[in-house]
Amino acid sequence: MAKIGVLGAGGWALGLAILLNNNGHKVTVLSKVREELEGIRAEVENKKSLPGVKIPSEIELCDDLNRVVRESELLVMAVASPYVRSTSGEIARSGRKGLRIVNVAKGIEEKTLMTMTGIIKEEIGENADVAVLSGPSHAEEVSRGIPTTCVIGADSKEFAEYLQNIFMSEVFRVYISPDVLGIELGGSLKNVIALAAGIADGLGYGDNTKAALITRGIHEIARLGVAMGGKLQTFYGLSGMGDLIVTCASMHSRNRRAGILLGQGRTMDEAMKEVHMVVEGVYSAKAALELAVKYNVEMPIVENVNSVLFDNANPSEKVKELMLRDRKIENPDLPWET
Repeated sequence: MAKIGVLGAGGWALGLAILLNNNGHKVTVLSKVREELEGIRAEVENKKSLPGVKIPSEIELCDDLNRVVRESELLVMAVASPYVRSTSGEIARSGRKGLRIVNVAKGIEEKTLMTMTGIIKEEIGENADVAVLSGPSHAEEVSRGIPTTCVIGADSKEFAEYLQNIFMSEVFRVYISPDVLGIELGGSLKNVIALAAGIADGLGYGDNTKAALITRGIHEIARLGVAMGGKLQTFYGLSGMGDLIVTCASMHSRNRRAGILLGQGRTMDEAMKEVHMVVEGVYSAKAALELAVKYNVEMPIVENVNSVLFDNANPSEKVKELMLRDRKIENPDLPWET
């Protein structure tokens, strides 16, 4: 049994807390939002982020970050991506050494273009081992014990195997990988493609359109990811293609839901307010476009999503632009026999 602190009390944080509790670990969930904790205590669930899922009584709820950091063998960074830096700074100020942290937030910081593990390492320094867990894993299903498979990335195999043993169960299968960067990029960039898939749904398009967006979307993600140093195999695995499929297809996906609203004519601000949760793809979209420019990678879907989000471009016109781009060969590396 391990003592585990889950930082955050949203849907994914609670889903993982339930999984870890069911695996026999001592779990403490941290939230600095008093109203959120009071609501969970009163209702025994988070009605906003994970309605209908009761929180086991064995899981402790806490608002003292220093105490959680001091008493935990492992920290699960499950706050929304815009808050990873500030939370990491607070952890650093606790002075705790020898920390083990697994990040489950997905995003790219807009100002610095850094991944979440990069931010954690920058804030905490050499006082922590930092890994990432990602893959097709909606909290609504993980919390209910529906079979799910994810991948953990870590710099050392020993740390990866430690985390694999912590998280793995008969309903939660975990693979391990050394490609931390590729896993994070796949998990972050798929949210931008999922916005595009949602926009297509909001416009009333069909399965053909979504299949095209998923297929071409993973090509965009892989091109950028490899240019940045990620491994091609990663983008066709759980944290790339797997996560992209589930995020583009499921109504559990806040990114897809926000995209649907954009396709129906809502503004970005209106869509985000209606979803009632942080839409990670909105925060990653600008960063993805900047990275595409920096690494000289063509990403037309990402570019058009940015136009809809930040330039009030007409979604249907942007779909036409994608369809009428210059003629291409699907796989330029394949030779013609004649």
